[in-house]
Amino acid sequence: MSLVKLIVIGAGNRGTGYASYASEHPDRARIVGVAEPREYFRLQLARTHDIPRENIFTDWRDLARREKFADAVIIATQDAMHAEPAIAFANAGYHILLEKPMAPNEADCRRIAQAATANKNIFAVCHVLRYTRYTQKLKAMIDSGVIGEVVNIQRLEPVGYWHHAHSYVRGNWRKESESSFMLLTKSCHDLDWVRYIMGARCVAVSSFGTLKHFRREEKPEGAGDRCLDCDYEPKCPFSAKKIYLGRLQRGHTGWPVDVLTPEPTVESVTEALRSGPYGRCVYECDNDVVDNQVVNMLFEGGKTATFTMTAFTELAHRKTRIFGTRGELYGDGSKIRHFDFLSDKTEVIDTGTSDASILGGHGGGDYRLMESFVPAVANNDPKRIL
Repeated sequence: MSLVKLIVIGAGNRGTGYASYASEHPDRARIVGVAEPREYFRLQLARTHDIPRENIFTDWRDLARREKFADAVIIATQDAMHAEPAIAFANAGYHILLEKPMAPNEADCRRIAQAATANKNIFAVCHVLRYTRYTQKLKAMIDSGVIGEVVNIQRLEPVGYWHHAHSYVRGNWRKESESSFMLLTKSCHDLDWVRYIMGARCVAVSSFGTLKHFRREEKPEGAGDRCLDCDYEPKCPFSAKKIYLGRLQRGHTGWPVDVLTPEPTVESVTEALRSGPYGRCVYECDNDVVDNQVVNMLFEGGKTATFTMTAFTELAHRKTRIFGTRGELYGDGSKIRHFDFLSDKTEVIDTGTSDASILGGHGGGDYRLMESFVPAVANNDPKRIL
């Protein structure tokens, strides 16, 4: 397989994570360019991959104006900043790996798709849950007919109480106007997954979601505006001191702690909590995305599915039950339980990995996506993309 040269647009958690594939497989992929406005993250990725100085940019537009010098780009900017670079690099002849969601609105999604189609680019969206070993085993079992025809799927995404507080109350995805609605920013993974597993077209949808808890009306008596100055803080499960300083004290300096400061120490994290957005009381933020939502889906052939997203869980494995005409499957991201109606017997299959969360690279999905995208580019074979 020929060496694939990649450019990273957005050197945050996701862009850096995908780029790490090149470090593990230097014979398959090389990072040759980066565009990132934040100096620390830009230089860190450049040093890690020994990127030439002339290929390091603060603005992707300056990079896009250069003569084409790579095979593909990884676009991992914020959600609302996907469309313009995706279209520009498609028109410049690059293959594209685009972080999910494609864009926060239908019009931009269509513009991106049209540009990729017109330029005949290999184009993939990072719906990484499709690529886990667990998902592929589950999909193979369903396609084999082991539970007959699928009638209903139930899917649960347990976001996790502290993850929701971090990303969707205090963090970058808290406001629909600055990002998008919760179902798109967090759960497009899962809706894509349900459609992929069902293997049929969805023809009708109903949905209900509310911001039940993370609002001023739910604020406990005696709570302050910031966790560092709050008498109620020791009793609050959403305490920023607990979430960030607690993890730091246990030696954890990666996500989400490094979102507050690129070089976490007790002093730097404390200062970030004192002056930055992640130290705010969860009941005094400007968030407006829902903290729980249910979706009902009707598919062709009378098949149905339900999806639940909730903040009020541990950060746990996604859970799925699939009901067929000859059996039932239950999965938690690492194990699949199969009950057969004819024999009344149960079989448990251990897939060895979990697709629980970003903490574990989505159960290997991040890595396996790169294992598909890089050979697809090297061999000009878009069929390798799921």
